[in-house]
Amino acid sequence: MAVDNIQHETSIKKNQRFLSITNPATEEVIGRVAISDPSEVNTAIKRANLAFTKWRLTTPIERANALSKLATYIDQHSRELAGIESRNTGKPIKLVLKEEIPSIVDCFRYFSGICRNTMDVSSGDYIKGHTSLIRREPLGVVALIAPWNYPLMMAAWKLAPALAAGNTVIFKPSELTPLSIQYLTDAFSEIFPAGVINLVYGEGSIVGSLLAASDMVQHVSVTGSFSTGREVLRLAASNVKATHLELGGKAPVIVFDDADIDQAVEAVKFSGFYNTGQDCTAACRVYVQSGSFETFTTKLIDAVKSLKVGDPLDPTTEVGPLISAHQRQNVHAFIENCRQSNSGKIALGGHFLNDKGFYYAPTLILGCRQSDAVVQEEIFGPVVTVMPFSSFEDALTLANDCRYGLASSIWTNDIRKAIAGANQMRFGCTWINTHLTFCNEMPHGGLNQSGYGKDLSSYSLDEYSIAKHIMIKYE
Repeated sequence: MAVDNIQHETSIKKNQRFLSITNPATEEVIGRVAISDPSEVNTAIKRANLAFTKWRLTTPIERANALSKLATYIDQHSRELAGIESRNTGKPIKLVLKEEIPSIVDCFRYFSGICRNTMDVSSGDYIKGHTSLIRREPLGVVALIAPWNYPLMMAAWKLAPALAAGNTVIFKPSELTPLSIQYLTDAFSEIFPAGVINLVYGEGSIVGSLLAASDMVQHVSVTGSFSTGREVLRLAASNVKATHLELGGKAPVIVFDDADIDQAVEAVKFSGFYNTGQDCTAACRVYVQSGSFETFTTKLIDAVKSLKVGDPLDPTTEVGPLISAHQRQNVHAFIENCRQSNSGKIALGGHFLNDKGFYYAPTLILGCRQSDAVVQEEIFGPVVTVMPFSSFEDALTLANDCRYGLASSIWTNDIRKAIAGANQMRFGCTWINTHLTFCNEMPHGGLNQSGYGKDLSSYSLDEYSIAKHIMIKYE
């Protein structure tokens, strides 16, 4: 299915409103999607509730087979999906094909397997004459709200565990990037019973709010900004709805003098500018020990200069555009604030690129103050700050001095220093001598203003299920 021909497949109603979907590399409209009005959202919720009565009773092997079929479908249509994702988001197509699609396929396959091995069932007599049983049960209807930076991958991270646990779902993609999940509409209909997966489209402030506030939705999972998460939490509080929030980050990277500097430079080059820096775990806040600071920054400047920014469909492109003109202006505002405060040296970038498309130059800022906005706030763009530190204690203090707590990394060849540092880092994930490395078997999630709850791994099944106690009196 060509991107330009994608249309929402519901019947067109009088006064129907549409989302115009833009290619951020060309600024051209590549499709449109019908916005779900309140009545359609409510219908989707009712349909999901009706389907839950049967889906919750399916056996693990039935759910596993459905997830496996979906994985196979995505694998077989990987090039079409990669093309859609690239045009809709501006991601370099080679990175979508190499890094993202395989992980998405594996995510569905992983949960296909693990849902058959959730041995969270136990029994025992804790009161004389009574046997207690514990079984794991699904929550019911769950609303899944995804961001625009990883549309298909975040869909997989949410859909796979929610369905594996036996829930029915209502999925709302970002209004900016609905095309890849829409492409899967037919696959969902063919593989899953009616009402198990329901797609709704529209602005988060309207459609997302309806889902978060609904009494017929038992759980809402959101990946997005802190402000989005706070609003969803406020709405969910009206009926004490369970929530799972992944709300962003400002990942510190600590590079000690005894680290492999070349490896650390390459890691920051890749993980700082992957997806044009639009990543909650991007290596965007780098601290380098004083003895290596000059060497590291010189090499990093050369490395970042080598990045090829350009057409996402060009297989040699490494960095594409930002998602929108609005996002590009937000990024530039941080840089202008830095310029005016004279707190750091903009060693590279700091300006718009190209006459067409939402491109921004990969940017390096050296020697900022710890209190500066470019250090403390999530910029969500191709901007990396690099600052020196003196001691182990100094590095840990600087790294933890942030309101976010999602991801971090430590670079050293001293295993004792690495473990001691990781133990003191207040982040949901600390990588050692690597960064932005994920596997579906390990949990992902944060603390503080990065939110709470886990994606991926068996831990994510806890987000979408409940431990139920059954007691039997036999005397």
